[in-house]
Amino acid sequence: MTSQTTISATGPGDKAPAAPSDPTPSTGLRGHPWFTLITVAVGVMMVALDGTIVAIANPAIQKDLGASFADVQWITNGYFLALAVSLITAGKLGDRFGHRQTFLIGVSGFALASGAIGLSHSIAFVVTFRVLQGLFGALLMPAALGLLRATFPAEKLNMAIGLWGMVIGASTAGGPILGGVLVEHVNWQSVFFINVPVGAIALVLGVLILRDHRAENAPRSFDILGIVLLSGAMFCLVWALIKAPTWGWGSGTTWAFLAVSVLGFALFAFWEQKVAEPLIPLGLFRSVPLSAGVVLMVLMAIAFMGGLFFVTFYLQNVHGMSPIDAGLHLLPLTGMMIVGSPLAGAAITKLGPRIPLAGGMAATAIAMYGMSTLTSDTGSAVMSIWFALLGFGLAPVMVGATEVIVGNAPMELSGVAGGLQQAAMQIGGSLGTAVLGAVMASRVDNDLAGNWADAGLPKLTQPQLDATAEAVQVGVAPIAPNTPETIAAKITQVAHDTFISGMSLACLVAAGVAVVAVFVALLTKRGENAEAGVGAAHI
Repeated sequence: MTSQTTISATGPGDKAPAAPSDPTPSTGLRGHPWFTLITVAVGVMMVALDGTIVAIANPAIQKDLGASFADVQWITNGYFLALAVSLITAGKLGDRFGHRQTFLIGVSGFALASGAIGLSHSIAFVVTFRVLQGLFGALLMPAALGLLRATFPAEKLNMAIGLWGMVIGASTAGGPILGGVLVEHVNWQSVFFINVPVGAIALVLGVLILRDHRAENAPRSFDILGIVLLSGAMFCLVWALIKAPTWGWGSGTTWAFLAVSVLGFALFAFWEQKVAEPLIPLGLFRSVPLSAGVVLMVLMAIAFMGGLFFVTFYLQNVHGMSPIDAGLHLLPLTGMMIVGSPLAGAAITKLGPRIPLAGGMAATAIAMYGMSTLTSDTGSAVMSIWFALLGFGLAPVMVGATEVIVGNAPMELSGVAGGLQQAAMQIGGSLGTAVLGAVMASRVDNDLAGNWADAGLPKLTQPQLDATAEAVQVGVAPIAPNTPETIAAKITQVAHDTFISGMSLACLVAAGVAVVAVFVALLTKRGENAEAGVGAAHI
């Protein structure tokens, strides 16, 4: 069947965007919708997988390279920050030069950066190449959504986004399982080496199958100052949140970075109203559903990624599980996201996004509250209930928020819309790790000395207390060699109790964020510009 795109403008009085320049339906391999979906799914799978697969590898990397807790945070935050800062710019590149080209460059660069991480022998190189991973991942993620938007006819687009969301959700949740297998049976480097053959497959498929689609009124220039202002503002925001536990939340340095961030966002908003071809046309945000979808993605990612960061340390360092066992214990989360994503896509098609999204965030809030009750003695069955409920709640949000954002944007801004969707998720993930990490550090700093004294353990000097707190933040009991067994048992109990106290508070904060997201979800509705780009035969 054939579908011709007609998309209404976001601003009053604007002309309707023209249809893509290549509206001829595809009847062969190149440009076929379902083959296109498979191709972009292989590429985005790498990026989504790397968002969580490293969580299981973090303890091994920390031990092998002698990394600190802050270093481990940067392995995750550097990746998320690079993605978040560059996704919208990358989406604009796709709108300007074609999503096929940016997707192929992104896949190639991501695979090469992954291989370089596996060959690294210092934490500095690991973090550096993780940043490069994020930059190349930013090229392919919005390009994937742009290709789907341009390839599928309107009545099939939501199903395609549902399957695309299923791949991202399954990859995100399945990362810890695959990571556990690789770390335990091979090494932590294999977590990154696996992207090389996957990237090669995605590249070959992309060359053979992907067809470029561009709107006739696609952007012709770049908003360089806008890129600088937006990137700087986001960097200062996340940097302040990450460094606040070290500097102190009352520190002038912390507030200076936050102030610069706010100023950067304000200048960006002012400039975008003046420039001829803005990086993000602010008219997009006249759509309340689109704005709500962006905010919803941020809140969802804060709750999910921030909570998951500590759960992996809880399973391995508190319960003493091997990496593969820790991954298997998260299987209920993975399974529910795999099963729930296509079901969520069907429900959203029938009911619209509002009810499934609000219900999903309510389930997420309940799950995060349940995870706040975990203790060192909690059994696998109870953990599985909360992990499964979390997966069930996240599935409709992954699918529905994407449809809300992309469907409410005009065709010629599909790359920017895809960049917004992914940037919101990555910013949320980075903020979740930073904010909940700060919550954890604060609780450990407040409780550790008292818990240590209450257990009758020898008093620690301030440097010893600081070193002990850093270990406890990841659930490790800092036991020196030749420590008597009774003393070692007390240290372990104090370390685990203090860690769990911090994790519980972090999960409660995440639950509160999810509750706020329930109300944001009520502002969403089906995309007003959901007509797809070209359609295809044999769909």
